Amino acid sequence: MSDIWRRIFAFRTWLAITAGVLPASLVILFGFLVTFAWPAIGFNGLDFITRSDWNPGDVYSNPVLQHGVMAAPDAKFGALFLEGGTLLTVIVAILIAYPVGVAAAVFLAEIAPNAIRSFVSFFVELLAAVPSVVFGLLGIAIISAYPDKDGVTAFQHACGWIVSHPPFIWMPFFRGDPGNGYGLLGAGVILAFMIVPLITSTVRDALIVQPAALREASVALGARRFETISKVLLPSVRGVTIGATILATGRALGETMAVLMVCGNALGYLPKNIFAPVSTMASFIASQLDSAGIDTSGLTVKSLAEVAIILGVMSLIVNSAARLMLAVSLAGRTRGRS
Repeated sequence: MSDIWRRIFAFRTWLAITAGVLPASLVILFGFLVTFAWPAIGFNGLDFITRSDWNPGDVYSNPVLQHGVMAAPDAKFGALFLEGGTLLTVIVAILIAYPVGVAAAVFLAEIAPNAIRSFVSFFVELLAAVPSVVFGLLGIAIISAYPDKDGVTAFQHACGWIVSHPPFIWMPFFRGDPGNGYGLLGAGVILAFMIVPLITSTVRDALIVQPAALREASVALGARRFETISKVLLPSVRGVTIGATILATGRALGETMAVLMVCGNALGYLPKNIFAPVSTMASFIASQLDSAGIDTSGLTVKSLAEVAIILGVMSLIVNSAARLMLAVSLAGRTRGRS
């Protein structure tokens, strides 16, 4: 018996060690980033998150001591334009992806015939596996497609139509120059393409496993299919829907290559309308990392690491919120059954 208990204890110990690897790796990652970026954190101060300056300074001059840190002359860094660009891009993507994803999930779970359901579901899940760079190339193709004799593309014509027709004409954020297509709207559309499969698959699975008694009871009370879906089934998976949307938001926050290829790569300013160029934190790190190596003081690279810390904290908050939403939903359903 003692030998059996020793084996059980050893097995549990190995499970605990294996399970602890992931949270330990997260702590090590953040510890490394904070340690590496600490000189930049001290140099930039708390104003780093509220400024929109990004100026590595005269990187070809000898570094000088500033605020206790060796830095290039006139160096000044701020991440507000990156925080704003990231959040605005994600908001645009969610506003597009949420209704499309939920509608697709309802169609696949409740309306589509079985043959079509399995066929379309396969391609929805396959879409989630497409590399992000392919979506970036797709975005470039869409933005640059079908130019007229003056070189104005179909996407630019669509943006021009948006700024001149209701209801967008009454919305301040849709006013102004529609630009060349590379900007906030283009990045948001590409991100929406990327996160729709996650929302669709999750909500579809949640709808499929709902008890048949819910549908039968609704029909017995005289409800039509639309009323059953909108007033019975969708409310019953509200927590899952919100959780899936927040998880999709977490993925959109960290997307790099696809956004980098279509966002316009703004530097040092927040977008004035939905067509203006932007930069997100992830795409900016990828685009600037090579040139940051020119700074012999290393402060530019360390400031990019500070941006990565902010992005990591935002992603942790979003994913924690998703888990909390799912927990609250499950707890509410358990109380309802009891």
